[in-house]
Amino acid sequence: MTLPRVVKRSKFSFLQLGSATLLAFAIVLLIMTIYPLPAWQAVGPERHAGASLSHPLGTNALGQDIAARALQASWNSLRIGITVTLISGTLGVLFGLLAGWYSGRWPSAVILWLTGVMEAIPFYLFVAAMAFAFRQLGWSMELAMIASFWTTMARLIRGEVIRLKQRDFVLSARAIGLPPWRILRSHILPNLLPVLLVQFSLIFISAIKSEVILSFLGLGDSGSISWGLMIAESTQEVINGHYWNFISASILLFMLVFSVSLITDKLQSLTDPRQGTT
Repeated sequence: MTLPRVVKRSKFSFLQLGSATLLAFAIVLLIMTIYPLPAWQAVGPERHAGASLSHPLGTNALGQDIAARALQASWNSLRIGITVTLISGTLGVLFGLLAGWYSGRWPSAVILWLTGVMEAIPFYLFVAAMAFAFRQLGWSMELAMIASFWTTMARLIRGEVIRLKQRDFVLSARAIGLPPWRILRSHILPNLLPVLLVQFSLIFISAIKSEVILSFLGLGDSGSISWGLMIAESTQEVINGHYWNFISASILLFMLVFSVSLITDKLQSLTDPRQGTT
């Protein structure tokens, strides 16, 4: 007789691994913030200098401190990621609620048409056009991402609202005469929190990765520093044996995206009963 196989669950889950990686990322940023580094844009006489107390990660071809540049790039990426996530996510929620509640009527048709138009435009072509049109401004990249990233959120929220509208508690609220805005705020929106949590996390990851790619292609803010720009600068330095510019930007990028991706994946499995637990 064959005995049933006992499968032991790992004590170290993806959620714990992602949280530990995110904590390590925060500790690295904290240490780099406390450490007395020069200004990230300051040009010094020591070019391609090795690691030292004054320059923990060395300097680049212009004598700029790599650690200071990596720290500033981290803060810039976090600022862009959080800004794009909050604004585009909020727009997606508002449009999704409106389109779902008025499904089959003209507000829903207009919003669906607008999402179709935005999704039909190639993202990087749209960003290039925005960067050229608003080249005097420093936030053209963020504006392009905000205008592109709300569509998926709006479609998901619209579908959830249409489904929840048929539930008994919503039908009862409508029967006693509650206005639509109060039903959406008090009865439907609280039931969307799991979806919102996952989607906001996904938008944050997309914003970080897009910012790196666009900066690498030269479509970012030319007056600032980013991980993508550091990686682009390191393409020639790696050939000559100078790796710190590439390594510092790549490791910080990996730690942030990897940790948030693991946490998001675990949250998605916890909030979606159709997925198995990890």
